[in-house]
Amino acid sequence: MKIVEIKALTGPNVFSHHPVLWCKVDLGKFTDVSSCQIDGFNERLLEFLPNLNDHQCALGEKGGFVKRLYEGTYLAHIFEHIVLELQNECGDDVSYGKARVTKQDNIYDVIVAFYYESVARRCAKISEELLNAVIFKQPYDLKTKLLKVQKVWQAVQLGPSAQTIYQAAKQRNIPVQRFFEEDLLELGQGIHRQKVWSTVTEKTSLVAADLVSNKYLTTQLLSRHNVPVPRNEIVEQEEEAVKAFHHFGGKVVVKPLTGSHGRGVTVEVENEKDIREAFRIAAAYDEYILIEEYIVGRQYRICVVDGKMVAASERIPAYVIGDGKHTVEELVRIINSNPLRGDGHDKPLSKIVIDEVALAVLEKQKLTPHLVPEAKRVVQIRATANLSTGGTAVDVTKGVHEETAKLAEYAAQIVGLDIAGFDIIAKDITKPLGSGNGAFIEVNAAPGIRMHHYPSAGQPQDVGGAIIEYLYPYEQTGRIPITAITGTNGKTTVTRMLSSIYQQAGFAVGMSNTEGIFFNNECMFKGDCSGPDSAKMILANKKVSAAVLETARGGIVRAGLGFDRCDVGIITNISEDHLGQDGIESLEDLAYIKSLILEVVDKNGAAIINADDTFAEYFTSRVCAPIVYTSIQAENKWIKRHLGIGGKCVFIKDDKIYAAHGDKMKELVAISDIPVTMYGKALHNVQNALIAAAAAHAYGINDQYIRKGLRNFAQNNGRLMVIQIRDFSVCVDYGHNMDGYKALIATARKLGKGRIIGVIAAPGDRQDSSIVELGRVAGLGFDEIYIKEDSDLRGRNRGETAELLKKGVVNAGVAAEKIKVILDERQAVELALNHAQKDDFIVVFYELYDVVMKTVMQMKKRFEEEKESKMEGKYEVLAIEKEKHNVKRKTI
Repeated sequence: MKIVEIKALTGPNVFSHHPVLWCKVDLGKFTDVSSCQIDGFNERLLEFLPNLNDHQCALGEKGGFVKRLYEGTYLAHIFEHIVLELQNECGDDVSYGKARVTKQDNIYDVIVAFYYESVARRCAKISEELLNAVIFKQPYDLKTKLLKVQKVWQAVQLGPSAQTIYQAAKQRNIPVQRFFEEDLLELGQGIHRQKVWSTVTEKTSLVAADLVSNKYLTTQLLSRHNVPVPRNEIVEQEEEAVKAFHHFGGKVVVKPLTGSHGRGVTVEVENEKDIREAFRIAAAYDEYILIEEYIVGRQYRICVVDGKMVAASERIPAYVIGDGKHTVEELVRIINSNPLRGDGHDKPLSKIVIDEVALAVLEKQKLTPHLVPEAKRVVQIRATANLSTGGTAVDVTKGVHEETAKLAEYAAQIVGLDIAGFDIIAKDITKPLGSGNGAFIEVNAAPGIRMHHYPSAGQPQDVGGAIIEYLYPYEQTGRIPITAITGTNGKTTVTRMLSSIYQQAGFAVGMSNTEGIFFNNECMFKGDCSGPDSAKMILANKKVSAAVLETARGGIVRAGLGFDRCDVGIITNISEDHLGQDGIESLEDLAYIKSLILEVVDKNGAAIINADDTFAEYFTSRVCAPIVYTSIQAENKWIKRHLGIGGKCVFIKDDKIYAAHGDKMKELVAISDIPVTMYGKALHNVQNALIAAAAAHAYGINDQYIRKGLRNFAQNNGRLMVIQIRDFSVCVDYGHNMDGYKALIATARKLGKGRIIGVIAAPGDRQDSSIVELGRVAGLGFDEIYIKEDSDLRGRNRGETAELLKKGVVNAGVAAEKIKVILDERQAVELALNHAQKDDFIVVFYELYDVVMKTVMQMKKRFEEEKESKMEGKYEVLAIEKEKHNVKRKTI
């Protein structure tokens, strides 16, 4: 067996509202072979992964999966459980999965939940290898493979600071996503979008961050504002360090001028030999060294967020306690075995490292890593209390003296940091600083906050929550209104209409559809942008205050949604289209996929359901949010029932769109006032306007903006665009399925005075029967037909799709002389226009909008020039005749 394809669906999708890995697995000759048919298979598999005994499977009880194994289950199902178990072995608690057969020979779809894509993909690959090894009784080093994946898992974990902010955002229902696998978080949507990298926000001043990285300048600035700081001096040479030491006349601290996490810092230096050694240690990190007065007292960290002290901890330097049996090195190893300790910042505590600084600290205690300290002796490994070097913390937030707290808040204002960590040394934190009680030692931008969330003693402080409250105060969610539109027909037009309405209401609208990405009416990117990536781009745009997103079937199936929820979800209708693609075999399949939009509507939002659609009842069953039904008939049964129970509906009555709530009803807009409906002749645009009005009304847009938005919506590029040329009309439209064809033909019959001509094509990835039927619909509707072919053949041979269309046209009874096949789109349009007669109404269903419009406008210009040329010739003849007449009169 082998994996043939893997996709990661990170947003809500047709399998789950949470991220899943979608694996296409080729079982080969084992497609119909169950676990009990392979000799010794179950025993070998459980020997590799004994924890599979805990899997419940569909039976819903511990051991359920193993029971299925011995009863006999297929390899795709087993593969699913192995991928889940390997992720659990790494540390992720995942249990959701499913395996289902496809129409492709030997191919199964296997779906498994995941937290980290890179980990899940590796687990899937190992599962493939392991299954083959078990089947063919081959050796497999699972332990080594799993260790590598576990290292990846550890590497991709959010750091403790970023993790606390992430969780705080989740608790507040603020959209949050991680940028790749860094500690960079993107919060909110549109105009509320903000980035946070660990504890650095978009509001953090670069000047302030650079300033506090220079310890000398920082102390000078604080000192100028009467904040107590130690005396210090910058040196570059070892002899200068010795001189500074003697100048201070007491113990000093030696540290690199710039740096963090206590690297290269030596404290309590009290003789010339030690000052020289401390200088060399610090010089490994910076060419400039700070010699600083040693302040006696305990070490504290005060965290200030947005000008307020939110937490304080006493930091305790790394130490071990002797037991009379183990060496210092062994005692450190025992301490580091604590699962809460990790490398760097990936765990609540960091492992203790014995380096040259630690050796110097041990030497002062007359110890080395290889000596055994007596029982109960406290052995200092570090003099500095940084958590990154193995220190621990005790919460003292409530014990900080009020004056000290205000001083820290004042200091944050002085240096200009929105989030700051102040290192303070004080003899007694419950008393004011100064007067020999202590001083501010350092100021830190991007302060670590894990010590406050995971103290070794005392009450944890929610600094991550305080940061989120600073970024999104007063219970803000950071969300912008999202309207998502899907369905078979009308998606793009409804999207454009809603954009027009929202702009009238004062929103800065980000819109995506099959034509591109738009900011208000400006096209930012061209192309089919109806997928999740386009939605994400709009939601990341800090100019956008409302998003209107066309959401096509392909994106939903292949990648899921680009948002977690929407305020208004719309399904315009369901009709035959895309059958035979992406596992969609029926209209029911199509309805199931598109219903995802309604499932993710916020509980306080609105699901817009077309009550005239045959799937109205099905969609109703999939919705948890309030429903608004729409109908072109006020007497529709769903409308009457819903209003009867006090629900909301929008419908058409007496050629006007009305909104109703229970027994109350009001007019929104007259159909005649909506230009694209062509005074109601374009019924499909009447339906589109109805749905757009319902969505805007459901969101709470004022009626006047709904009316103005629909009245001003006169230009609908690529949709029912009618252009007058000479004495005939050309209509350019994107209709590409049967309902689209029927709607345009019906409209053309109402608008046209003479023959109705069709320039048609069909996407090549449709079923043969669907293409033939499309041709038949065209044959029944048009008086004459030009058959072209898309430039994107979608897997077919040149001319194949055109022949299928022609077959359908012929089946409709169209005479051969009324059918012309010109595969090139431009040439087909030119020929149709060149053969146009007076009062013809030519409908062009385009593939390449720009090509068709350019061709039509060039033909229009040519005809106008020919007309002008003929008129000029006529005027010349008249002038000559007039001159002859004048000459004759003079002669007489």
